[in-house]
Amino acid sequence: MTLKEEYQASLKSMDTEEWIDLHFHRPLGFLWAKFFAKLGVSPNAITVASIFMGVAGGVLLYFGQPDLAWLNWIGMLLIIWADTFDSADGQLARLTQQYSRMGRILDGVSGDFWFAAIGFALVFRELDFGDSLLGSHYFAEHEWMIWTLGILSGLSHAMQAAMADYYRQFHLFFVKGKQGSELDSSVKLDEQYHRLEWGSNFWSKMPLFFYRGYTKRQESMTPKMQCLRQALIERYGEDGVPSQVFRDYFRKLSLPLMKYTNILTFNTRIIACFIAVIINIPWLYFAFEIVVLNILLVYMVIRHEGICKKAIKVLNE
Repeated sequence: MTLKEEYQASLKSMDTEEWIDLHFHRPLGFLWAKFFAKLGVSPNAITVASIFMGVAGGVLLYFGQPDLAWLNWIGMLLIIWADTFDSADGQLARLTQQYSRMGRILDGVSGDFWFAAIGFALVFRELDFGDSLLGSHYFAEHEWMIWTLGILSGLSHAMQAAMADYYRQFHLFFVKGKQGSELDSSVKLDEQYHRLEWGSNFWSKMPLFFYRGYTKRQESMTPKMQCLRQALIERYGEDGVPSQVFRDYFRKLSLPLMKYTNILTFNTRIIACFIAVIINIPWLYFAFEIVVLNILLVYMVIRHEGICKKAIKVLNE
């Protein structure tokens, strides 16, 4: 296999890759993956390293003093570096076939740790230093406002990231089948969860407890998608992998929405965050997540549910 073929094999799918990732994060992630493969480092270890780097980078965005602005740039560099590691862990897993549910869970929560650190850093930055638009005392005198913005932003981020991941995995299910997707079912997760005993399987049951809750929240937001999944299982068996004709049909409907799904992931929100930090209006990032990205999320849910409703009708006919 040539280096180019290895690189292409390390990608999830061209359908779900974003332009910035294809031209920056994925090439760097591939180089890291090749490097760590030679050292025998596991994908999960890379994910854990990315968590520490991303959290450290987020903390450095706290410093609002002009003479310490250089720390913000180091923080931004660390966050970007962490994201190349976040690319590398998945690329290494695909190249070496080192898949695991723990890896899936770690990869899913790594970004949450980064943005939690960013959120707290920006809240305390506003309280301690203010900003260039509202001044240094506004949020110090209205502390509840910045905390409300920060909490709403964090909750919005968690839902947006979860749904973006779910829509991507559902699309990959139709592109590559069950083996090419990490789409899970809360019913099967419940079965696995109840088979485990807390006493003898604590470290397996604990992450499964949180992961099944995460999956149930995704499913609760996508009722028509769940109806489509059930219809596919009834027609095509337990795994519900449809015929190639139907897979191509659904992919054609879903593909135009992938560009919007990508906006809800890392790159767009971190660019908004960096701009807010550079111009020293940190709360603007919270407003962007709460208003702009939530509007996009609602649009995505409505459009995708409509696609699934249409697909169910075609499947029944």
